[in-house]
Amino acid sequence: MMGCVNMKRTVLSSRKMRLLLSFLCVLPLCLFNGWPRGFQALRAINLFTFRNGSTSRNVTILLWHWPFRRPFSLKGDVCWDLYRIPRCRLVAQRSLFPSADVVVFHNRELALGHHKLPLNLSRPQGQRWAWMCLEAPTHNDKLWQYANIFNMTVTYRRDADIPIPYGELLPEETEGHLVEEVPVNKSFLVCWVVSHYRSHHRRSKVYKELNAAVPVKVYGRWTKSPLSSKALLPTISRCYFYLALENSVSKDYITEKLWRNAFQGGAVPVVLGPPLDDYKAVALPHSFIHVDEFASVKDLGKYLQELAGDEKRYNEYFTWKRQWKVKLYTDWRERLCKICSQYNNLPQEKVYSNLEAWANANHT
Repeated sequence: MMGCVNMKRTVLSSRKMRLLLSFLCVLPLCLFNGWPRGFQALRAINLFTFRNGSTSRNVTILLWHWPFRRPFSLKGDVCWDLYRIPRCRLVAQRSLFPSADVVVFHNRELALGHHKLPLNLSRPQGQRWAWMCLEAPTHNDKLWQYANIFNMTVTYRRDADIPIPYGELLPEETEGHLVEEVPVNKSFLVCWVVSHYRSHHRRSKVYKELNAAVPVKVYGRWTKSPLSSKALLPTISRCYFYLALENSVSKDYITEKLWRNAFQGGAVPVVLGPPLDDYKAVALPHSFIHVDEFASVKDLGKYLQELAGDEKRYNEYFTWKRQWKVKLYTDWRERLCKICSQYNNLPQEKVYSNLEAWANANHT
């Protein structure tokens, strides 16, 4: 018993000693700067300390070339001003290469030969190179040449180092808010907006079979009836169902066809792309209909007709909007700033020895 008491006294004495030493260290700072400024400086030091105890600093993200040659403004503290991501410096001046923590390369320009990797430059120790891509694997040409070069991936895939989806569902700030009224001015059973039609795509075959069973209203450049961005969602809102058919059947490849066209357009999405489980991982149950859930496309068409004729069952596909809202990602700056928010959680020595195999996984 006495041993325990002595141990407690020792611990308390040790704590008092640490507190005293801390006070003595802060005292000169407070006296030199004045009490208020001294404590402000101490607070700033605490704010810039990570969980692992290391001192934080700005993370510099250098974008080597703008995706699709469309630049955005980088004036001011972009990541903080627009997205409230702190200590993130986003730059596009190649002269800052020696001081950059991460250098980002967009795949499209590399694949087309518009830009090349700066392999001639001396790569600073600890600098990470990021491979960024939002396109399906069919556009990932010649990735074999990038073996053992990149340290991180920035893509739509959930298993990427920095996942940057086309969209996602976020909880509504006010729970149980009123659901938007399901548009009642429905003029068409099924609609599809398509510009690049390729007969060999699986989605084209699904469309042909479905159109043989139920009427499908088609818009887009393929049918010489393009829709302006302003007219897109109002047009889709007049359809019971929207064909959110991806042009590539690839892991996690779920684009704005679901998030914007269907969900924000007010039509129930009929989806085709990655497997059903990939959709279930990002969208709520009973918010979409997957083609693969049916034995045949003809059975799918029959189900759509029955559902459109049952107002109660049809409206149940919109109940998720009571607690969730759609967040679209369209600004490349937001995607790049996201690197900073996860930078310190990434492995230090990771290298993709076979980027081609990783990028083309689960692609058919």
